[in-house]
Amino acid sequence: MTGADIVVAGVGGQGILLAGRVIAEAALAYGFDVKQSEVHGMAQRGGSVVSHVRFGEKVFSPVIEPGCCDLLIGFEPVEAIRNIHFLKKGGKLVCNTRKISSLAALPASEESPLDAEKILYSRLPDALLIDGASLAAEAGDPRALNFVLLGAVAVFLPIPCSRLEAVIKKSFSGKTLEINLKALKMGRNFKK
Repeated sequence: MTGADIVVAGVGGQGILLAGRVIAEAALAYGFDVKQSEVHGMAQRGGSVVSHVRFGEKVFSPVIEPGCCDLLIGFEPVEAIRNIHFLKKGGKLVCNTRKISSLAALPASEESPLDAEKILYSRLPDALLIDGASLAAEAGDPRALNFVLLGAVAVFLPIPCSRLEAVIKKSFSGKTLEINLKALKMGRNFKK
């Protein structure tokens, strides 16, 4: 039985903590030992948010050391750059391409001078960069970004996507469930 160390990073309000919880619950239901940790930035909405999810046969600590992460899920490209040091050699990056200035990164009046995609590709040429925000809107709700990204990373997880779907079905109902499952599928079907 293998596991994974996953860092989910973005800006408050993007669904980072929910995405981490869905992965953790799916891994637990699949029989893994799971530990999770989260760090909130300056504010719940607008500050940097990072969630660590670790699962395997036996996990002793919820915190992932720099250079040990198997998968980095970036909800925002500058936050992905900020957390790229967690990735181990050969680790995978899946990142939303839409920039949101976090409160910690810039004063409200400034634009980011970074070409984040260029930086990410220069460090990880096989990174999967996806306009998840557009796909979430196409699925029916821009807030479904987290489920688009979960679908995109499903191929890298040592648990079946059906376990992610089961957690989503347990957590949502009605139109919201329909949109979230559609967003998950759109992420899974995304081709680079």
